Amino acid sequence: VVLDEADRMLDMGFIDDMRMILSKMRKERHTLFFSATMGKDIERLIGDFLTSPVIISVKRRDTPSSVDQDVVRIPRGKDKFDVLAELLQDREFSRVLVFGRTKYGVEKLAKALSRKHIHAESIHGNKTQGARQRALEAFKTGRVTVLVATDVAARGLDIPAVSHVINYDLPSTYEDYIHRIGRTGRASLKGRALTFVQGR
Repeated sequence: VVLDEADRMLDMGFIDDMRMILSKMRKERHTLFFSATMGKDIERLIGDFLTSPVIISVKRRDTPSSVDQDVVRIPRGKDKFDVLAELLQDREFSRVLVFGRTKYGVEKLAKALSRKHIHAESIHGNKTQGARQRALEAFKTGRVTVLVATDVAARGLDIPAVSHVINYDLPSTYEDYIHRIGRTGRASLKGRALTFVQGR
């Protein structure tokens, strides 16, 4: 027996139906439950109908409580670069790490911000170690207020007092998202993480 989205079935009031179906099945059987959550009702159902159950759960990493997370919806027809440039004019955005998807996109974005008189540097895999180090040093010392980076280039960086992380391009995985936003809100400081979502 395979029960997919068991938690949703419970939410929709199918608990009695599930119990009735399971009670009609052979006692010796394999049963697989798939559920996004493990509430008390699911646990009771497991206890009633499974013998020696094995529970496999996906590792869960919570987002840091020191980071306020928000979504910036880009209205249809509006350029997200313009929205970013507008946000970065605000003094509150004092040390900002902007994440892009590709090396080319990151480089292009940093140059476009510089043309708007926003002090920006980039780090990505196509830059030499020396160039990356200089960009990082400029960001750490405040000579530039914006560092545009790819996920790979930003791994393991220790940058103090990042005020904001901006997901200009969406991360590929949940783990990448957690890693990105973990660059802010460190050492008992509050941080903000903004994720750009294009309207359709």
